[in-house]
Amino acid sequence: MPLIETNDGPVWRRRTPLKQWLIWAAWLIGICIAAYAWNLISEKTIWMFVWDAPRQMTDIGARMFPPDWDYLAKLWKPVWDTLNIATIGTAIAMILAVPIAFLAAHNTTPHKSVRAVMLFIIVGTRSVNSLIWALLLVVIVGPGVLAGTIAIGFRSIGGCSKLIYEAIEEIDQTQVEAIEATGGSRAQQMIYGIVPQILPTIAGVGVFRWDINVRGSTILGIVGAGGIGVQLNASINVLAWTQVSMILLVILGTVFLSEFISAKVRGAII
Repeated sequence: MPLIETNDGPVWRRRTPLKQWLIWAAWLIGICIAAYAWNLISEKTIWMFVWDAPRQMTDIGARMFPPDWDYLAKLWKPVWDTLNIATIGTAIAMILAVPIAFLAAHNTTPHKSVRAVMLFIIVGTRSVNSLIWALLLVVIVGPGVLAGTIAIGFRSIGGCSKLIYEAIEEIDQTQVEAIEATGGSRAQQMIYGIVPQILPTIAGVGVFRWDINVRGSTILGIVGAGGIGVQLNASINVLAWTQVSMILLVILGTVFLSEFISAKVRGAII
């Protein structure tokens, strides 16, 4: 029995039989989908490993303590590579994202077909995970930092463009109309009427994306795309659990540092 707001205040009204049956049918369909999904998961799960997981976690946790502090000296270069991957990848993404956003926004695009193409690029780059991009690029350009940097850049284009073009569509149009009324060209309207309104958004999106990319770039080494993930993968392969724990601590510290820096920069921008 839904509560409906009227001029005389809230009033309870009984649902019609058809609406009630539709609600029950929706619940039934949802339960059936959940049961079917659980059945698929159960068929593909080796439950013996699941029941043994707590013992395995305890055993590995004991082997990871204490961390191998001597191994820390070998991690500074991979950490530096990880930060470079995130920073340069973010810069590449932002350089490409800004013009894509202007072409995708309905109030700045030159034509609907151009907007459709830009939206396809935005959706396409956002749909593919950076790890998959890295896996492909390792084959194309070879293993190393370059593949990781391009992968991070490709993955970030869609997310950055989406946030920026939404900000462009939400600008105060009166400023643009005022420049147009004084005889300003289309370029002048964009430079003096639109860009100043979205500059804080562009800066904020760039910093926020860099923070995300620092986290994402730590794992790209698993597929050979450079960074600290290479050491993590190598240590896991040889079961060097004390080195693994040291690497995890370094990754945690790097993420905390990036979070601190991005928070300070966003605070200064806002």
